[in-house]
Amino acid sequence: MPEPSKKEIKIPVESVKTGMYAEHQKLYPRQSKGLFTNLKALSGIILLGLYYILPWINWDERQIVLFDLPARKFYIFGLTFWPQDAIYLAFLLIVAGLALFFFTTLAGRLWCGFACPQTIWTDVYIWMERLVEGSRQQQMKLDKAPMSPRKFRIKATKQFLWVTFGLFTGFTFVGYFTPVRELTDAVFTLSTSPTETFWIFFYGFATYGNAGWMREQVCIYMCPYARFQSAMFDKNTLIVAYDEKRGENRGRRNKKADYKAQDLGDCVDCGLCVQVCPVGIDIRDGNQYQCISCSLCIDACNEVMEKMAYPKNLVSYTTEHSLEGKKTKIFRPRILIYGTLLLTLFIGMGYSISQRDKVGLDVIRDRNMLYRETNDGWVENVYVLKVMNMTENAQTYKFSAQGIEGLKLEMPEPEVKVKSGIVTEVIVRLQADPDILTERSSKVYFKIQSVEHPEITVEEQARFLGPLNI
Repeated sequence: MPEPSKKEIKIPVESVKTGMYAEHQKLYPRQSKGLFTNLKALSGIILLGLYYILPWINWDERQIVLFDLPARKFYIFGLTFWPQDAIYLAFLLIVAGLALFFFTTLAGRLWCGFACPQTIWTDVYIWMERLVEGSRQQQMKLDKAPMSPRKFRIKATKQFLWVTFGLFTGFTFVGYFTPVRELTDAVFTLSTSPTETFWIFFYGFATYGNAGWMREQVCIYMCPYARFQSAMFDKNTLIVAYDEKRGENRGRRNKKADYKAQDLGDCVDCGLCVQVCPVGIDIRDGNQYQCISCSLCIDACNEVMEKMAYPKNLVSYTTEHSLEGKKTKIFRPRILIYGTLLLTLFIGMGYSISQRDKVGLDVIRDRNMLYRETNDGWVENVYVLKVMNMTENAQTYKFSAQGIEGLKLEMPEPEVKVKSGIVTEVIVRLQADPDILTERSSKVYFKIQSVEHPEITVEEQARFLGPLNI
């Protein structure tokens, strides 16, 4: 067999560049109008409002949400959480994960389109860009123009707004860990700690970079959710979709012309659905992992349909079954399972938080000695009680023990005062009459109770060891 010629095996450089690597092209999202645009804006206002306003709201003379790491206290809407409450963080993560699965299976990428921080902050940066540089066409024209004093002034103004907003975002983030009013004074007097300064600039830079420059690249290339979210979809999941049967064949036409006679569908091929898309995809190409379900293409298409006097929702929030003319099932096994688990965990976590003990007690038995006999012939065990006061004020606790008839509790002081958030160790001795003991190991129960607030009490089990000849 003859060897192939060089001409037959040569691969043009242009083909390699086109097939394996494409240089990123900046997107210029077009401004849209309509229901979903308004809902998206409302969602952003609410979420950003909560983020920026919450640190400034006080509850009982304390910041309503404050993660006080040095004091190891988390203050959240009047509740105080301690390191021992870390189990609730695990519950919260599980609930958040199940909620993501539930809403994704039910209504697609609602989180991405209307609540994701990347989406929300990107919308703010796009809004500032439009405010300074103008509409989509004006932005494209400005970027193509050579540098001039006017262009430099406009670009510098935009960058100033972007950087300032990013730093304010970083400042607010740190305000959840350092009381925001103290942090404000420190910023204006240039006396922030190295840690505070680092996180203000780090989070500010992250906001500026992700929302100002990277934008859709974060959603497409960096976010793992985009890669596995399709596994949670089925044909009953609500998605943003193009009705191909109704829209094809697409093409431009006169409004008054009989487009059906020209073998055309309802799509006029205006391209507005692509121009408003923040990730730059064409929804008419079908369901794509890059789509964040922001629904702006629905508003853009409906606006065109209205002008053409065509029925709306050529692009709509629908399901694959609906597009196929089949009935959509909302209550299906996956939804019921996710919903039941989510509701159960949510109620359980709420109940558990409401029933939390306000005092913690750990009982550690002295392992250096099984037991000892006192001068009176009683059997004695020694324990270390670790008491943690999980209230906001100092508490005085009294101790008692039960479980064995005639059990004696010996301790240096009858009552112990423990400051808020402090763990105090108390050494106690239990003494029992050997004639009463019937087992080698018996259950005993330590109980502590607050003197100031008798309703604050906790009981913990331990073992009492006696002689082998019992």
